[in-house]
Amino acid sequence: MGRPPDAARLSADQERRARAALTRLIEPGDPVIGRWLARMSAVALMGIISGRSDPAPIGPIDSRGARLSAYRARLPSVDPDADLDRVAVAGGRFIIPGDSEWPSQLNDLGEARPVGLWVRGTGSLRLLALRSVAVVGARACTAYGAHVAGEISAQLAERGWVIVSGAAYGIDAAAHRGALAGGGITIGVLACGVDVAYPSGNSQLIRNIAEQGVLLSELPPGEHPTRFRFVLRNRVIAALTRGTVVVEAAVRSGALSTARRARDLNRHTMGVAGPVTSELSAGVHALIRSGAATLVTDAAEIGELIGSMGEDLAPIGSGPVLPRDLLEPPAAQVLDAVPASADGSPVEGLARRTGLSTDEVLQRLYELSSLGHVERHGAHWRLVRRR
Repeated sequence: MGRPPDAARLSADQERRARAALTRLIEPGDPVIGRWLARMSAVALMGIISGRSDPAPIGPIDSRGARLSAYRARLPSVDPDADLDRVAVAGGRFIIPGDSEWPSQLNDLGEARPVGLWVRGTGSLRLLALRSVAVVGARACTAYGAHVAGEISAQLAERGWVIVSGAAYGIDAAAHRGALAGGGITIGVLACGVDVAYPSGNSQLIRNIAEQGVLLSELPPGEHPTRFRFVLRNRVIAALTRGTVVVEAAVRSGALSTARRARDLNRHTMGVAGPVTSELSAGVHALIRSGAATLVTDAAEIGELIGSMGEDLAPIGSGPVLPRDLLEPPAAQVLDAVPASADGSPVEGLARRTGLSTDEVLQRLYELSSLGHVERHGAHWRLVRRR
């Protein structure tokens, strides 16, 4: 016999509250917490951390109790009810594994899976992430990089793809703006609380993302970013999406960590080539050269890689159709044999070059003459000079 509905709801609320408390206690992606949560509920774990329960179940993982002591030292600053109220006032919510909105692909992170996500925005994160692609790159990007990121993101948005990035300066901001300009949806994965506008120069963009898309973070409201949190944030971007596109990245760029995580998670990793003289493209070129990323140039090629088989195909690239492309093979063969020199060549010489009979060569020459490709000068034929 199952639990009464009120008991089940109470249990779910307690688990949510316990996981909200954990986000205040730990740094994102803490593997020890991940291993503990694989063995027990967050409610049980918080009971051990707070000292209300016997710590024996976590003994083999934390034999000296060092981590447990560190978590207990942070307990006085933990108030999950205040955090849940604060995010609600900001128009957000806190989602956890098991919720209908939880993106199951985050489970691929294993022990580094988020214990929960603080979210702002009206769309369902799970549904939006089903057809999403990450566009990342250098903060100090070039005008070329910003243009390409914006164009690709707008094109992807027009094809129904959700753009995911980190709301930072440079390529991230260009990707978000491109998606919004294309009338699409974009997701910003933050390294701070969802109620914190960081960087401040992108505050209006971050507000726009919250209104027209989704903001999410592993960190509770009010938390500010650190260098390490930016790196940890990248694994969520990689896991959440079906593929990652790196537009510009130096050899030691943080964007490359997102690409590496995407590759490790068996997601598609793609790169956009840049000038060979640009240090900001050196990291992307190295990815492509090593085979760790696929070269892409537009949204169609990206969609073909990460989209539905047989449905998101890129058009076959081709140059403009020239008049000579429409010639029949014998006529094209004769045209290739006609010299461009002022002297030209007699019919017999063209017959020897092409292996065709003199009658057929003459016939083809008159066809080519009527099309404006060749001209006759006495007994010789030459190419028409274009002015």
